[in-house]
Amino acid sequence: MKFIKYLLVGIVFGIVMAKSEAISWYRIQEMFRFQAFHMYGIIGTAVVLGVIGVALIKKFKLRDISGNPIVFYPKNKSIARYLIGGSIFGLGWALSGACPGPMVVNIGYGFLTFAIVLVFATVGTYLYGAIKDKLPH
Repeated sequence: MKFIKYLLVGIVFGIVMAKSEAISWYRIQEMFRFQAFHMYGIIGTAVVLGVIGVALIKKFKLRDISGNPIVFYPKNKSIARYLIGGSIFGLGWALSGACPGPMVVNIGYGFLTFAIVLVFATVGTYLYGAIKDKLPH
């Protein structure tokens, strides 16, 4: 019962993703082919809301669920790491037709082939965790 609010937020997230067509393979392909603004509008809205959210967290010095302060550490400004990481993420997104959120929503929507995508995304995450100490950060 402690985590029911997270389950409810996840359900609302899934409904919003499905109703906005952000889980649609066709919408994602349109975006990568620069044929439609739909997904760029969704992503742009998410970025704006994220910026507002971070600004509010900093302004009101909000804390996490455990009561610890939320701290934003300065990042390394190396452009190569963002280009390489973004290219790998984008390639996986373009090939599978889903990023992590829509992957799970598609499975819930009944597209069970996305379970394969989820398995390999999990394997990739595990592999990254296994070699991250050897990577330039």
